[in-house]
Amino acid sequence: MKRMLSLLAAMALALSMLVVPAFAEANDNWLHIFLTEDPETLDVQMTSDSYTIPLNCFDRLVETDTVDGEAQIIPGLADSWEVSEDGLTYTFHLHEGVTFHNGDPLTADDVVFTVNRMMEPDRAANNYDIYYGIVEGAAEYFDGAADGVSGVVALDDDTVQFTLVKPCSSFLSRLATPGGSIFNRESTEGVDDFGVNPAVCFGTGPFQVTGWELGSKVTVVANPNYFKGAPQIDGIEMFIVSDADTQRLMFENGQVDVFNFDYAESQLPWFLENGYQDQIVSGSRAGTYYFMFNTTIEPLDNANVRKALQMAVDRQLILDQMYNGEGRVLSTFIPQGVLSYNADAEEISYDPEQAKAILADEGYADGFDMELAISSDSETARKVSKTLCSFFGKIGVRATVAEYDDATYKDIRHTGALPSYYGVWSADYNDPDNFLDTFFARRNTVGRSINYSNEEILDLIDEAQGMIDFDARMAAYQKIDQAVVHDDAVTLPLYQRNHLFCLNPRVHGFKVAWNGWSDMSFYPISLGD
Repeated sequence: MKRMLSLLAAMALALSMLVVPAFAEANDNWLHIFLTEDPETLDVQMTSDSYTIPLNCFDRLVETDTVDGEAQIIPGLADSWEVSEDGLTYTFHLHEGVTFHNGDPLTADDVVFTVNRMMEPDRAANNYDIYYGIVEGAAEYFDGAADGVSGVVALDDDTVQFTLVKPCSSFLSRLATPGGSIFNRESTEGVDDFGVNPAVCFGTGPFQVTGWELGSKVTVVANPNYFKGAPQIDGIEMFIVSDADTQRLMFENGQVDVFNFDYAESQLPWFLENGYQDQIVSGSRAGTYYFMFNTTIEPLDNANVRKALQMAVDRQLILDQMYNGEGRVLSTFIPQGVLSYNADAEEISYDPEQAKAILADEGYADGFDMELAISSDSETARKVSKTLCSFFGKIGVRATVAEYDDATYKDIRHTGALPSYYGVWSADYNDPDNFLDTFFARRNTVGRSINYSNEEILDLIDEAQGMIDFDARMAAYQKIDQAVVHDDAVTLPLYQRNHLFCLNPRVHGFKVAWNGWSDMSFYPISLGD
């Protein structure tokens, strides 16, 4: 611990001495990009936000990538795998000759170490239950009742086997997320500054992190021994720049190669007006912007009232005004690009007159009062929520915005008592349970302040996760989506956005991630005239 504190103190001192970061001209064989803030940590087991480093410096047993226009599971550190007929046993065969950045060979023992490290009782790793919680013995180890995770074993140096406590058809997809990155036992075990010291941050990925100047930049260099082939660029400089105008000026001046509009949405009109159209690329974000109803707060305990509120909102107008129409209105909670998305789902119509008629039929001809909760940290939530209040006002509903500091917001939401709220959820992994289980399952719906109570659908959510028959499982999730959006109307999906980037013409091979994230692998990129 003293070692970690000393390093943090040194980094803080370095930050205090910075005036402005020094930027190189983007005319070398280095890719130059932005981050808006320092990574939370280099230890991906301890973050659910900072994924750029793990996606470029680590690998996972399997990966998700776009193949023939669809997101699919592809080999990663595992060349192949088998799943038992009962869906309980997964056996992975590791690619031969893979080495970590420090030269150590990858073995099945490193995978076993990685799983056990995440489930250590005192670590409090992020989303440990999502990644490995379903592995046999994981819960017992996490609770301190066992010495390790019994359900993950190295059969030999190149073969690792997982045994689950029950079938989980999304298990492979979960392993393909950044949190499934594999660590090196030798260089990681017992190291107390792994998350903050680049000198001990060894993965198997195409790049190795070599520098982190707090508040200034993160530097990663190409791994010439990468098992899929050395990158075509020498490295990546990731500059920490939060100001949108500064980002634009640096892109204009050729100091950076990629302008990410998720970091600076306000700059899009300028780019469109100044001849950059041919340099802009886009991909659909596999995510849903939504409004969630707390179904225990009167009169939102009435499904017809919730349906009236759905019909009161002109979602296309919000998308047009806030995001230049870059996206699509959704009438499903599962966005396009995620398994089980239903392109033929019924639409939620914008019909304020019909909404007023429904309210009158339900005894609310004079409207009612309601609150929309936001975290004071989110300006976007504030703007969208005020717009929703305006739409609700047009059907007689007196809606106001209630602001909470972020900690209070989350604490109240966890109890199930948070007023209805706006939010966004992007796919971590390509499976419908990442959306429908996360929000509406029994163990989650109170903590999300939805309080969903349709027992038939709650049972189906639990059942669907373990279904082995793919077609039956997709049909089940479409039925769940129909229920939560239309039949029971416990949420109003708003829209799904496009993710736009503007590229320096010297950038080749840039591909928007399958899920539309800002965090992505830059391994495929090359640079040249």
